[in-house]
Amino acid sequence: MSQQMEMKLENRNRVFHKIREEGSISRPEIIRQLNLSLPTVAQNLNELLEMNLIRESGVIGNTGGRRAKAYSISAESVISIGLDIAQEEISIVVADLTGKMLEHEKKTVVYQRNDAYYRILGDYIAEIETKYPKSVILGVGIAVQCIVSHDYQTALFCKSMDMQGLTVEEIGKYIPYPCRLYNDANAAGYAEITEWSDTKNMFYISLSDNIGGAVLVNDTLYYGDTPKSGEIGHIILYPDGKQCYCGQKGCFDAYCNASVLRKASGMRLDAFFAKLAEGDADCVAHWNEYLEHLSLAIHAVRMLFDCKIVLGGYVGTYMEPYLDVLREQVIARNPFENNADYLDVCCVKTDALAYGSALPFIHAYWNDV
Repeated sequence: MSQQMEMKLENRNRVFHKIREEGSISRPEIIRQLNLSLPTVAQNLNELLEMNLIRESGVIGNTGGRRAKAYSISAESVISIGLDIAQEEISIVVADLTGKMLEHEKKTVVYQRNDAYYRILGDYIAEIETKYPKSVILGVGIAVQCIVSHDYQTALFCKSMDMQGLTVEEIGKYIPYPCRLYNDANAAGYAEITEWSDTKNMFYISLSDNIGGAVLVNDTLYYGDTPKSGEIGHIILYPDGKQCYCGQKGCFDAYCNASVLRKASGMRLDAFFAKLAEGDADCVAHWNEYLEHLSLAIHAVRMLFDCKIVLGGYVGTYMEPYLDVLREQVIARNPFENNADYLDVCCVKTDALAYGSALPFIHAYWNDV
C-alpha cells in the first residue's frame, strides 16, 4: 500500500472515530478538532456516508448564522452477536457499530454436546437474521466456561462443563458467520474495561457459579503463555481446605462461587440478598463468612497487580451496598495502603459475558474503517 493511500485511510479512520466519540458533530468541528483541511474532511464524510457508516442527524448551532449539518454513526449498519453458554441457559446479545448493546435475551436450554444443541444455536442466530440484514452481521462470539486457545478456536481445558476440546467448527456448525470462543471471565472483563474511560489496567473477578478472572493491561486482555492468566478461582486460600471441582482442595472457587450462598441458605441468589437486606441472622452470618474469604483473594490480587479491581458475575451485581464493609476488610490486610478506592463493582450488570463476546468483532471493525 502506498504512503498516500495509508494516509487517506488513516484520515478516514480518524474522522469516523471522532464522530463515534462525539455522538453528533458538525463538519466545521471535525475540521477544528482534527486539524484537517475542508476538502479532506468533506471527502471522508462523503465516503463514510456512501459506506452507510454515518448519517446526517440534523443540524448544530443556534448563533444566528447558517446552522451546520450534524453527523452521527449509523448504529445498525454493522452488528455483532454474543452468546453465553451456561449449563441451563443461553444468553444472547446484539451489539451495534457504536459498541452499545442493542438487545439481549435469555433462553432456558440445558447444554448438551450434540448436534441438536448446535442446531438450537443456529436457530437463535436465524431469529436475529429476521431483524437485521445478513450482510451487516460481522460474526458471533461465544463465551464458554473454559480456557480457550490463543486463536479462539478451541476449548483447551474445561472441567465444569463437557467442553474439553470443543472447537468453533463443532459448536458453530449451524452458524453461517465467523465464530470465536472466549473464556467467560475474559469476555466479561473485556466488556467491563470499555465502561471505565479513565482506567487502563484492571483485574476483573467474576463471582458466578464458577469463579474466574481477567487481567487487562492498557485496555487489552493479557492471556498468559498457555493461556491461563487470571484463573483466580484456583488460587489456594486454605491448604487442605474445601474440595474444589478442579480436584484440588482449598481453592478460592470452593469458598466464594455463587452457589456457595445458594447452598448455605437454601435460597435463590436474589432471595438470599433480599433476606440479607432485611437483616436475617443466618444470611448475615453466611455473608460475613463469604466476605472474609473474598477479602483474602482481593488482597492477593492487589499485592500482585497493584491495579483497579472490579467485582462482577452473579454476586458482583449485588455487591454495591456492602462495598464499604468489604473495603475495610481489605484495608486491614494491606500493609501499604489505608484506603481501597481501587475496589469497585461492575458497571455491566446485564449479560456481560455475551456482551463481551460480541464486542471484539465491533472493535476490530473500527480499526479497519
